[in-house]
Amino acid sequence: MLIIDVINDFNFPEAPLLLKTSAPIADKIVGLKKRAKEADIPIIYVNDNFGQWQSDKQRLVEYCSAQAGGNFVKALQPDEDDYFVIKPKHSGFFSTPLSTLLNELGIQTLILCGVAGNICVLFTANDAYMRGFTLYAPSDCSASNIKEDNERAFLLMEKTLNADITPSEELDLQVIIEHAEKDKQKTMF
Repeated sequence: MLIIDVINDFNFPEAPLLLKTSAPIADKIVGLKKRAKEADIPIIYVNDNFGQWQSDKQRLVEYCSAQAGGNFVKALQPDEDDYFVIKPKHSGFFSTPLSTLLNELGIQTLILCGVAGNICVLFTANDAYMRGFTLYAPSDCSASNIKEDNERAFLLMEKTLNADITPSEELDLQVIIEHAEKDKQKTMF
């Protein structure tokens, strides 16, 4: 499960819009993360560094928790056993060790969520699709500044990237795990 850019300083002109649309997804992501952890699905935070180039996970969480969206960040902060990848640009794959980490973990199926749905989540989904990953992007676990932009992003993910956009509470994680295991066995031959 990739949780994208939720550790966010919300320090940009459109931040009030994104904070407003992001508030409803926090509980959805928390619930999905809890279910994923119970199913032994690895949790990987993929996060912008917001210009904090000398930062690590803890320093970035502390910095963003003290900013405008601090409550959102606190609700979604990573656990000690979660992975954390810092990214310099929109895609979680661009100039990051994400591909290597996913390969080491033997992961070929991704559940993507976070902000902004029409930028960083979409760009990460696109790069994942080009790398052959099976994609799930629960429609209630990503937000964009403008609702219609988010809806268009999900339409693109569904139609162009073959992503399953089933809402998080309807996702059957056991079925996803079983499909992932079958896909893994296919690639072994």
